[in-house]
Amino acid sequence: MSNKKNEDIEMRANDGQDFGGEKDPFLSRANSHRIRSDASALGVGTFVEKIDHSPGASIIAYCLASISMTVVNKYVVSGSEWNLMFFYLAVQSIVCTLAILAFKQLGLFHNLAPFDTTKAKKWFPISLLLVGMIYTGGKALQFLSVPVYTIFKNLTIIVIAYGEVLWFGGSVTPLTLLSFGLMVLSSIIAAWADIQAVLDGAGHTGEASAAISTLNAGYAWMSLNVFCTASYVLGMRKVIKKMNFKDYDTMFYNNLLTIPVLIVFSLIAEDWSSENLAKNFPEETRRALMIGMVYSGLAAIFISYCSAWCIRVTSSTTYSMVGALNKLPIAVSGLIFFDAPVTFGSVSAIFLGFVSGLVFAWAKVRQKAQSVGILPTTQPTMSASSQSNRDAANS
Repeated sequence: MSNKKNEDIEMRANDGQDFGGEKDPFLSRANSHRIRSDASALGVGTFVEKIDHSPGASIIAYCLASISMTVVNKYVVSGSEWNLMFFYLAVQSIVCTLAILAFKQLGLFHNLAPFDTTKAKKWFPISLLLVGMIYTGGKALQFLSVPVYTIFKNLTIIVIAYGEVLWFGGSVTPLTLLSFGLMVLSSIIAAWADIQAVLDGAGHTGEASAAISTLNAGYAWMSLNVFCTASYVLGMRKVIKKMNFKDYDTMFYNNLLTIPVLIVFSLIAEDWSSENLAKNFPEETRRALMIGMVYSGLAAIFISYCSAWCIRVTSSTTYSMVGALNKLPIAVSGLIFFDAPVTFGSVSAIFLGFVSGLVFAWAKVRQKAQSVGILPTTQPTMSASSQSNRDAANS
């Protein structure tokens, strides 16, 4: 060991010198290049570390991931001939599952536990509720504009809140009730503005009747989605305590277990003829649709990561506030990308929905500060990625 140490000292002493003590210019250039490379790597590492600990960057990343998820989902399902919803959701689940397994192999998901058959059997009913939630959500988004869909999603909070009161002993404060009232009012205004825009834009009675029928279908699917989402969240709240799931376990089991269900439903209920496939995937938009379907599967992981990142560098309170504030850009994105009607009613509904989200988030902050209890929709037993997986499915 001592000989080796001495050899190392001698090598360092003679490094960059010839036998006459003169510096070798080639070695000098090599050392210089190595120093510059090390400095460059250090600079990149410092920049990445700075971004990783930046609250602003995490908030922006979460908002962009959430907005892009909603916009892409709307783009894929908004085709006039689209009727392969189960297939689309199956692709999402397959892409998400494969991505999770790939990230685990790369060492990015250290805390993902191996697949457990017993846990899968216990979690399977929750996965069925998830299928109902994402299917009805996709159908509602197909018939409704993004702003209206986003506003009506707020009603889910009310159903979940009172479900928590009934089953878990939750509580609803006066400030929370005020936010609920604003949510209901914004939904009524959004529906009224939507119907008025359709009636104003439809020239003939037949066209108006068909447009109203489309909206009614959207509202029916939205109502189902509200109750399916509440059932899924409440069911998951009850089961997840017993499962001891970590960060990405919930997302992994949800996506893996829904794949066979969605494929079977697609094969049974959907038309797989070449003519119908050509209608759903027209040649001019086929590539964009396929890219969108793959991205929507990856976006669930992006949202999960960004949510966990946001909570890690800020706080759960800030994350709740960001979720409330994020309703506004999501609604506005529908006006920008999908030519949703911009009227006084629609803008008022978006603003009220935005305010109701802020009031609800503030009610959560006050209730937590006063230590009176936990708001019905707060889930302390869920990990950040589990909660954000629910957000991704809702988009």
